[in-house]
Amino acid sequence: MCDDDIHPGLVHDPRLSRRAFGLMTVAATGIATVARADDKVEEKDVTVKTADGVADAALFYPKGKGKWPAVLLWPDIMSLRPVFRDMGRRLAEAGYVVLVPNLYYRVRKAPVIDGRFDFSKPDDRAKLMTLRPSVTPAGTARDAEAYVAFLDAQPQTDKTKKIGTQGYCMGGPLAFYTAGAAPGRIGAVATFHGGGLVSKDADSPHLLIPKTHAEYLIEIAGNDDQREPDVKDQLKAAFASAKRPAQVEVFGGSNHGWTVKGSQVYDEPAAERAWSNLLALYKRALG
Repeated sequence: MCDDDIHPGLVHDPRLSRRAFGLMTVAATGIATVARADDKVEEKDVTVKTADGVADAALFYPKGKGKWPAVLLWPDIMSLRPVFRDMGRRLAEAGYVVLVPNLYYRVRKAPVIDGRFDFSKPDDRAKLMTLRPSVTPAGTARDAEAYVAFLDAQPQTDKTKKIGTQGYCMGGPLAFYTAGAAPGRIGAVATFHGGGLVSKDADSPHLLIPKTHAEYLIEIAGNDDQREPDVKDQLKAAFASAKRPAQVEVFGGSNHGWTVKGSQVYDEPAAERAWSNLLALYKRALG
């Protein structure tokens, strides 16, 4: 889904530790005690029953009375960890109910990586390579159905509004698979330096576009575009053919992973511009 040699080297978040952020095991579809909360956002560790087991995840929503549109946030190859909790919290502050799942729940609870991680080191990469096979297009579609149902079951979710989904790195294709699995509920899809959005395989994510009813935001890293310059054009053609509204943009000078804090290629000004584009998409498509 994302080539190993395109990833930045060091990824570091001093808050990342299994002891501090390990998700708790609770009854399926139940909610664990609050992991972190402030005066604006409620954050809870949850489990979601899927067709393949029980997934650990984090749920965020604004405090106070009300109902809000929902968002399913797919993290990058390193899965659920503090930086994606921060994103979930930030989205909730903007007025959304947000679910961030652990990609690898079938084999390991989050966080799957402790402390520093360096993609330039074979031993570090090997830790993820044993987990990646557990994430498949068919399995993701089943998971997406369960996650959408979970979000719709939350009392904070406004079910009169469409659901948004966004993905980072290998989470990009997962956002596409979500739109294909729940076309009647997904109204917006966003990907950031997504890998593998277009391939020659029969289950290539871009082939699902005609089945969906969403508006798309595709933010491409500059070095990803250099490696695969035809992808943006293939995506634009697919969106045009399906008559799906879409913004496909290459962030010149950016590197794969530029929107995720803790990465050595994190580019805050560009990441903030991408975040503004995301909020504008959700405002248009979700209300």
